[in-house]
Amino acid sequence: MTRMKLSPRKVIAGTVMAAVSVFAGEAAFAARISNPVAVFKGIDKITGRITTFDVYVDETVQYGALQVTPKVCYSRDDTEAQKIDGFIEVDEITLDRKIRRIFTGWMFADSPGLNAVEHPIYDVWLTGCKPSSDVPPPKATN
Repeated sequence: MTRMKLSPRKVIAGTVMAAVSVFAGEAAFAARISNPVAVFKGIDKITGRITTFDVYVDETVQYGALQVTPKVCYSRDDTEAQKIDGFIEVDEITLDRKIRRIFTGWMFADSPGLNAVEHPIYDVWLTGCKPSSDVPPPKATN
């Protein structure tokens, strides 16, 4: 058995290449699917009513005093464990009719308490993403 002496530079380069190939292989299996529709649930704390509503990406929908705008909504393909996440913006319409941003960030459907929007009257959280909706898409603006 012969031993070759490797320089530290070659050892580091080999380690980096091995790590890149492992992560590249994993990334191929965990590809995110971009969906045009985000699904939310909201609760009105006054009435106790829970509402499920669909919102198209880049569309703003008003839920009570909140305006909800999903920027992206990702899911995984059927061969992967579903991890639904979306980048969401939520604005509040105040009593003096001003619009105030109360949330900007990622929401995760499998951890609704992590980044749900908590408001004194309304709570909103992401529950899913889907490729289509029964709700007609917003009209295109030119």
